[in-house]
Amino acid sequence: MPTHSETRRLPYSAQQMFDLVADVGSYPQFLPWCAAARITSREDRGDHEVMEADLVISFKVFREKFGSRVVLWHSEKRIDTEYVDGPFRYMKSDWAFEDAENGCDVSFHVDFEFRNAVLQGIVGVVFNEAMQRIVRAFEDRAHELYGDRTA
Repeated sequence: MPTHSETRRLPYSAQQMFDLVADVGSYPQFLPWCAAARITSREDRGDHEVMEADLVISFKVFREKFGSRVVLWHSEKRIDTEYVDGPFRYMKSDWAFEDAENGCDVSFHVDFEFRNAVLQGIVGVVFNEAMQRIVRAFEDRAHELYGDRTA
């Protein structure tokens, strides 16, 4: 049951970082191991928006598709994701974005377990490195989109 949590101060606004993470369809352009992303539905529910998305994760010989439900809390600048179907027993992640001095604080937490013990074992060995690469990929994407300054 790997879990990972971290908070980082980045030189961008909370809105910029929220928008970047909420743009699930763009993940294959910059996220390691994300081979494809497809938004299958999107529904505005007033105080939040619910998106259903399929992601294809490709790592060495493994290629797995999984579905997730992404809840965008625009006014709170929070994103909650839960697993719908695919190779996991369960998966939950959440993001929170808060404006701070010289940028914003980005908090990320993920907790998951694969159904396949072999895949779980492989991921367990490289989990911390993989999470660091994913977080760096979001930071690099923010730099690419927004440059060096806050908005």
